[in-house]
Amino acid sequence: MATWLGNAFSLSMLPPVGASLACTPLTLAEAQLLSRGAESAVGHADTAELYAHLLERPVAVQRLTLRLAAGDVMVVGQYSGARLPEGARVLPEGAELRWWRVEVAAPAGEGLLSRGA
Repeated sequence: MATWLGNAFSLSMLPPVGASLACTPLTLAEAQLLSRGAESAVGHADTAELYAHLLERPVAVQRLTLRLAAGDVMVVGQYSGARLPEGARVLPEGAELRWWRVEVAAPAGEGLLSRGA
């Protein structure tokens, strides 16, 4: 089981046999706590810089093709607003960032799925 930090969630991240998701909104403080020790799946430098500032921790830029397994958790910062200015460390006026905890579970009636499935 792994914890990830990302700027988006895609259905292509799910195992090929499917999965159930639990999506829970987080406060910034909860996102800061839950993202400690999480591996980054943030693929854009400006987004990683913004997240590092807000989460008060380093955030590596890593463009990954990610396949999650049952038990994995992803802290997702869902950005809404105009394109981030280069080097942004704060949200532009009118923009918002909503934090989510996305947990992957096996489909109903299934056991835990392996990461390589």
